[in-house]
Amino acid sequence: MTAPRPPQPADLVISAAWVIPVIPRGACYRDTACVIRDGRILELLPRAEAGRRYQGARTLHLADSLLMPGLVNAHGHAAMSLLRGYADDLPLREWLEGHIWPAEARWMSGDFVADGTRLAAAEMIASGTTCFADMYFFPDVVADVARHSGLRAQIAFPVLEFATAWAASADEYLHKGLALYDENKDDPLLRIAFGPHAPYTVSDATFERVALYAGEVEAPVHIHLHETAHEVEDALAAHGERPINRLHRLGLLGPGTQCVHMTQVEPADIELLAATGAGVVHCPRSNLKLASGYCPAATLRDAGIPVALGTDGAASSNDLDLFMELRVAALIAKGLSGDPTRLAAAEAIEMATLGGAAALGLETEIGSLEAGKSADLIALDLSDPAALPLYNPISQLVYTGSGGRVSHVWVQGRPLLIERSLQTLDFAAVSARAREWQTRLADPSV
Repeated sequence: MTAPRPPQPADLVISAAWVIPVIPRGACYRDTACVIRDGRILELLPRAEAGRRYQGARTLHLADSLLMPGLVNAHGHAAMSLLRGYADDLPLREWLEGHIWPAEARWMSGDFVADGTRLAAAEMIASGTTCFADMYFFPDVVADVARHSGLRAQIAFPVLEFATAWAASADEYLHKGLALYDENKDDPLLRIAFGPHAPYTVSDATFERVALYAGEVEAPVHIHLHETAHEVEDALAAHGERPINRLHRLGLLGPGTQCVHMTQVEPADIELLAATGAGVVHCPRSNLKLASGYCPAATLRDAGIPVALGTDGAASSNDLDLFMELRVAALIAKGLSGDPTRLAAAEAIEMATLGGAAALGLETEIGSLEAGKSADLIALDLSDPAALPLYNPISQLVYTGSGGRVSHVWVQGRPLLIERSLQTLDFAAVSARAREWQTRLADPSV
């Protein structure tokens, strides 16, 4: 008779009442454990079996909770959290040109970005985001805050034709951005991307340089594209072609391109996205609030195009809760199509996890709970009144709003949130700095 094998060592064994692995789609396992070693998932298996096979240095059982991959917020401007509520209920162009850009011109600094990004990081961790894509000024500061907070991030350095507090010209944006790429290329949690702002703020010559340099270093390109009907109309008048066709002509569309917003989409645009392998980031609440239009996310997914979700900045969406974003995305898809089965709950969850990972080129590393992947995961307490009765945990996550239920967050097995308490950020200090900025920005005499 063979003697039973001794338990294998593990760093952390987390078990929960329900586990949503994302792959396979729609799966929801009961009383299951996730075994973690060296920051990676060893396997998912029944809780009792995990107890026999593994000896965890730490064990955690969450009896009323659900375990799932961390969310991927695939587009935002983290530091703009300091402009939350600063200007609301306005059209995009008036909002930007009349309020946001003047405030940025007056107040933009490394300190502004550091404090705003810390506020955003605290909010994202507390609502279940483990990976975020950022596009803003002082990206070196954003990288430092992301590193300190423990979050995974893709940081796109801005590229524009006009001067800002961070750079004076397209040449300087690219020079500083490439230096940032070199400084961070070996960090396992950070990726540096090129961030040409939009077709209406970047010249053909600069776009061509972005395409050349991004190809040489194999870095992603993150860009606002087809955000409004006005943008497309102006492009047709100025260039005689739609913005997406201009980008394709200049060599910007490819598997590493992340097209943010895409509210103005024609069949030919879908064909071009599918043919080039470019992905789309859907920001439904920001687009709704600014009356910019609707991204046809479900149709794009049907065409095989990677579609992710983003909150955009809190200045336009007002919060960074990606669970709210996926709920609205599902409802829009149903309302636009007249089909209540469109973008079902499991697909919405996938879009906020594995879809985000795929759009950022990280699908082999994160986005699902699978052996070998990084242990970027979250737990949600499903014992509150709005979660009961609980017939379908996946449906409950999507349609009842779950950001406030997040109790635990890990990235590479490192705890960022434990029992709703931030582990890497001092929220008292973060909130104090946010209030200081509020006083400054609200006082016209300052």
